[in-house]
Amino acid sequence: MILFSFAVRNLQRHWIRSALSIIGVIIGVVAIASLGIMGNSINLLVANVITDVGDTVVITPHTAFVGTFAGDPRTAMDAAIPGHDVAEIRRAANPHRTIPVLQGADEVEFGRGRSGYARIIGLAPEDIPVLLNLAEGQYPRQNQPGALVGIHLAREYGIALGTRLGIGNESIRVAGVLAERGLAFDINPDYAIVVPDAWYERHFGVSDVYPMVIVRVGDIDEIDTVKGAIESRINRRKEVVDVADSREMLGQYKEIYRQITTFLLGTGGISLIIAAVNILNVMYISVTERTREIGIMRSIGARKREILRMFLYEAMILGLIGAIIGGAVSAASGYLISVVTLDLVTTGTSFGEGVTAFDVSAVGYIIFGMAFGVATSIAAGFYPAWRASQMDPIDAIQKR
Repeated sequence: MILFSFAVRNLQRHWIRSALSIIGVIIGVVAIASLGIMGNSINLLVANVITDVGDTVVITPHTAFVGTFAGDPRTAMDAAIPGHDVAEIRRAANPHRTIPVLQGADEVEFGRGRSGYARIIGLAPEDIPVLLNLAEGQYPRQNQPGALVGIHLAREYGIALGTRLGIGNESIRVAGVLAERGLAFDINPDYAIVVPDAWYERHFGVSDVYPMVIVRVGDIDEIDTVKGAIESRINRRKEVVDVADSREMLGQYKEIYRQITTFLLGTGGISLIIAAVNILNVMYISVTERTREIGIMRSIGARKREILRMFLYEAMILGLIGAIIGGAVSAASGYLISVVTLDLVTTGTSFGEGVTAFDVSAVGYIIFGMAFGVATSIAAGFYPAWRASQMDPIDAIQKR
């Protein structure tokens, strides 16, 4: 216990150096924990988005970039799945439901002089209840065309049932408001307007071409079989469509965000390494300044391991104080960063119930950051402590 008291006394005597070392540990712990929490929150976000549609296979046109560049708008404009390919997809996916999707955008008059551009989604009336749920109102029918408005769009513009929307130079009545769905792997209707496919084709002047086809697989275990059947039927001669499912996308996103989290943790680790170098420097100076004191302690019977322990106690105290303060700060800052990050990513969307920015994994990052801070501090102090323990008592006493 007396060795611990000596360690505390020395840190108090040189409190400015000690405080600077502690601040370095705090910064490192906060960096590791906060960045880890942020990466974990983004991972939770993506996992929730994709798993919401775990029974879905999405087919999109394959866009080759030969002779052009990735993102060339000319390829995007030409990319579509023709009706005869949709028929082939339907045969390959049978008995699972195949849903062709039309998507575009147009300027919309919401009434009261308010207007703006909105995404317009065209679906066959019989397919709409399969994909989307209603918050209120009723689904449109082929002989009674009407529009369904995403819940966030309805709230922002105060759209009620029966409201007439002006889309381009046409008008359509709001038949219902869609239940909140959040971002999804297939379509995102919360800020969109859903109309019958016949109305969409007439309004936009398109016919029998689709930017996306969705297959709802009743049994998740059959997803790979369905994907294989579509691939072999449509892509047997050349790459015509890309076929993906939410499990595959979830795996890709998890891997991407695992790498992002690792990178963020590494960035925070650099801060702790810098703090460790500072602690090593402080401890080394402390050993140099206390050479005579160390010699006297050795001469009156202090053992090498006791000298070693005394200096390691100093390093451990610096690490513990920095880790405790850093853990408390990172709990608050990590949560705040996560909330802000999720708010930025989910602007105009919702991820439903149960999505949190701070879960058990987040607490794990705080504990990891604190433990890493203490361990780094002790490791940094080991060499100076070992050097002090190896001093010859007579030589140490004679040094000034």
